[in-house]
This record gives sequence, C-alpha cells and structure tokens, in this order.
Amino acid sequence: MKILVTGAAGCIGSNLCSALLNKGDYVVGIDNYITGRKENIEELTNHHRFSFLNFDITEPFSYCPDNIFDGISRIYHLACPTGVPNLTRLSEEMIQTCSTGTNNVLQLARQHNARVVFTSSSEVYGDPKESPQKISYTGNVDPTGVRSPYEEGKRFSETLCTMYVRKYGVDARIVRVFNTYGPHMSSRDERVIPTLLIQAGQQKPLTIHGDGSQIRTFCYVDDLVNALTTIMEQGSAGSVYNAGSDKQVTICELAETIKKLTKTTATITTIPRPSHDHQSRLPDLTELKQLGWKLTVSLTEGLERTIQSMR
Repeated sequence: MKILVTGAAGCIGSNLCSALLNKGDYVVGIDNYITGRKENIEELTNHHRFSFLNFDITEPFSYCPDNIFDGISRIYHLACPTGVPNLTRLSEEMIQTCSTGTNNVLQLARQHNARVVFTSSSEVYGDPKESPQKISYTGNVDPTGVRSPYEEGKRFSETLCTMYVRKYGVDARIVRVFNTYGPHMSSRDERVIPTLLIQAGQQKPLTIHGDGSQIRTFCYVDDLVNALTTIMEQGSAGSVYNAGSDKQVTICELAETIKKLTKTTATITTIPRPSHDHQSRLPDLTELKQLGWKLTVSLTEGLERTIQSMR
C-alpha cells in the first residue's frame, strides 16, 4: 500500500514510518520540522519506498509536487506542534494545524478515497474528573486556559473528522493518544521521561514537579505504533479509541526507576509544579483491546530500550 504520514519526523511518526516500511508499504512522509527532527528520518531518506516532503500542511496540498499522492490509500495524520513549553510560543501553529491542517488532510482523503487515522490526544479530557477516562467522557477542559491551544485544537480536529465521516462518508477513525515514549524523543522535549533520562545521563539532579504524587501511564512507542496500525486496519469509521498504557505509576516512582536503571548517583529533587498540571490520566482501553491489541512492553523494558537508543 501507499501510505501518507503527516508529522513523520516526530517520535511517533518516525517510528511509524519505519514500521510501515518494514511491512513492505510505500510511505510518503510530511513534516515542517517545527517540533520534529531531521535526525529521526535520516535512515529512512535513502529507502527506495520512502518519499519525504518538507511541507506545512496548513498550506494547500496543490502546492506539492504533481502525482506525489497518487495511489494513497491510507493516511496517518499525526502532525501538530507539541510540548508544554510550546503552549504559548507555538499556540497559533497548534491551532492552525488542528483546524486548517486537519481540514486539508481530510479533503485529501476525500479526493483519494483514503482511510484516515487521526491522532488526537488524552489532552481532550483536560483535567479529568472521571477515572479511567472512557471514550464517552467529554472531559473537563478550560477553553481559555494555558493548555487550550492544544486541548481545544485537538477537540476541534475530532469534530472535523466526525463531520467528514457523516457528511462526506470519509473513512476516518480517531485515536486519543496517551503518554508515549521511546527512541527518537527530542533532547529538547521537556516531558518527564526525556527530561529525567537526560538529567540522569548528565549526572544532574532528577527534577520532579511538586511532591511527585501525580499519576501517569506511559506507553512504549512500539506498542503505540501497533495500536495505530491495528485501528487503521480493524477499526471502524467514525469510531474513537483510546491508545496507551493502563499501568499506572507516580512520577516519584518513575524517577526512582530511572535512577535505578541508569545507575546515576544524582539525587531526586523537587521543583514548583505548574498550576495547569493535571493530577492523573488513565485510559479505558476497552475498544482498542476488543480489536485484539494488548500492551507488550513493560515500563522497565521500554525505559531500558530507550536508554540504549540514547546511548
């Protein structure tokens, strides 16, 4: 198959492209490197079944080379700037990618009769008042809060996908991705796992926000990629799926695990916690598991693999 991946130079996107190429697919990757990295796709650029466009999807796809999308039958739409430090700096880009960009992708899918997996986010649940979060839960989101460019952007993208399914019959599925980690995480990424791993590698104190009692789940990227491909091939149009791990851990426990695995002598220290930081998120994975998916990589094994890749 010929498959389009937007956000191809990100952590998830680059690992997805590799998996698709290993299955024998032809892959067209798109990224404008706003938060993705060229290094993530360096090994892919010489692959005879991989094509890449340095392109901003908020621009019309008619600007792309002729025939580049001919034969596209699957689209994984992952493109969107991410990262807490970018919530203000790249807020406009987040909103534009989620609105104009997603609309452009859906128009392309309609034109080529291609199936779409849109990667939404656990951020659509905001600071949840229900746990675990079922796909029917509509969330607790502040539309003017600090996180709103990403939260509300993803929620609007979901609305666009649903509209294209209902009005135009586009075969689109929505995946709400929870915390994911693994090879190709950026050293500039200030999310907790890359931050702690980099600090440990540099023998610097491991910093956690507040008392570290926040509860998270962390999914190794291989399991997440498997979830995306499973939903693409076995999911149904218009459906929503949570994707991630349902194994909970506190941030304090995570820091202790990383300290043990890296054998660092650095101490664990606390820093002020952002006011918009949520206390916990936990996905209800019922719909995904009904497709036959299961978590295969434990947190310890995933961290060991990630540490090895960083070395």
